[in-house]
Amino acid sequence: MLRIQNTYGKKIEIFNPWNESLVNMYVCGPTVYDYTHIGHARTFVVFDAIRRYLSLKGYNVAYVQNITDIDDKIINKAKETNSNWEDIANIYSKDYLDNLNKLNIKIDLHPRVTHHISEIIDFIQGLIDKGYAYVAQSGSVYFSVDKYPNYGRLSNNFNKAYWNQGEGIVSEKKNPYDFALWKSYKEGEPYWESPWGKGRPGWHIECSVMSSRYLGSKIDIHGGGSDLIFPHHENEIAQSESYFGSSPWVKYWLHTSMLTIKGEKMSKSLGNIISLNDAISTWGSNILRLWLLSSHYRAIIEYSEQSLNQAKRLYERLNAISQEVVKRLKKEDYTIYMGNEDIESFSNLRNLLSKWYESMDNDFNMSEAIRYVWDLTDLYYKRIQGSESYALVSFTYKVLQEMNKVYGVLDDVLSKELHVEKNLTPELIDLILEVRKQLRENKMYDLADHIRLKLSSMGIKVIDKGNKSDYLL
Repeated sequence: MLRIQNTYGKKIEIFNPWNESLVNMYVCGPTVYDYTHIGHARTFVVFDAIRRYLSLKGYNVAYVQNITDIDDKIINKAKETNSNWEDIANIYSKDYLDNLNKLNIKIDLHPRVTHHISEIIDFIQGLIDKGYAYVAQSGSVYFSVDKYPNYGRLSNNFNKAYWNQGEGIVSEKKNPYDFALWKSYKEGEPYWESPWGKGRPGWHIECSVMSSRYLGSKIDIHGGGSDLIFPHHENEIAQSESYFGSSPWVKYWLHTSMLTIKGEKMSKSLGNIISLNDAISTWGSNILRLWLLSSHYRAIIEYSEQSLNQAKRLYERLNAISQEVVKRLKKEDYTIYMGNEDIESFSNLRNLLSKWYESMDNDFNMSEAIRYVWDLTDLYYKRIQGSESYALVSFTYKVLQEMNKVYGVLDDVLSKELHVEKNLTPELIDLILEVRKQLRENKMYDLADHIRLKLSSMGIKVIDKGNKSDYLL
């Protein structure tokens, strides 16, 4: 049974989505004003693995991750580089999406803020109508934090003196901790028309609008980096629960911890930011992905050559084993019979897979789960590599496939065709079975069994019914 630690309340809870078969998941995506860095990758890869594991557990997952393509940072970058703000957003959106593909990250929808301005305006108007927001003299619209009694519960921050919204003390606010839903027009900035005048959306309102538009008013998992807990996610909760009139809006909040370099958080001021392009160029996407999935998602992860070299070694072992297993399964000189040592190895494999599932069920404990992947490679080289049991090698392939459904680093190898060759048509299979029938009638059972085993290795299961034979693919 899957258990996760909910940031809201800091308690381990049994995972029980609103709909028992469907999981709605929203993760905050990038503000596209610069190249994607490895800190972003940590969050994106982790939530991709969480989505994959939920699918492996039998859930249908609808996964949405936004692109913030209008923001103060984008406008400032455009001014600094004497560029058009839309060009800035498009250049770095492409970089982000290209890197997702390199890292084998699958996301169902990537809504962009500028495509949802009318929905954002309607949402803000709804908050005004309900009495949770007010229009300032300038035409900016602010959320009245005091009107929402549960503010501060996600971040466990109940002291109003610390509710800094990062906007400075704006005299037109009723309270300094009220946050902007709509920012009035400033000379030289992009704008859209609204009932309150020219302007653009505030940062926090965007995610509430886009997540609910595609996933509805009840979301199962909302995630992001831990730096978003306050104020971004705190504000999302306040405005969303006020708008929908129900709580909780999100059932489970999950947050990844930060990535550090030499013990320090990446920042421009320290000059220690590593772009994702550079990291992939140096290590390769599969090694980087495996490394990011080797630590618990709530633990700080340190970028170091030592830890990446360890991930490299594991990837090389997994890749070599997978290629060897695929090659062996295409041969037919292995028996299905298991000796005592094979049975023991088979039991060890089943135990490893079970322990791996237990680890992942325990709040996606990836640091523990990866140990069983290492154990799998050790078991293969010590016990399975020398076995001639087709069944044991085949089960090894199954375990590799199962784990790779989460890690996603062996797709090219494990997706190689093991079953029916493209030129093996139903007519040709029937002809082979007719030849096999004649061999059986002539009591040439060894040859008949060899054909059956060969077809089985290609994914064609032969079913004998008296003197007749049928097959299943």
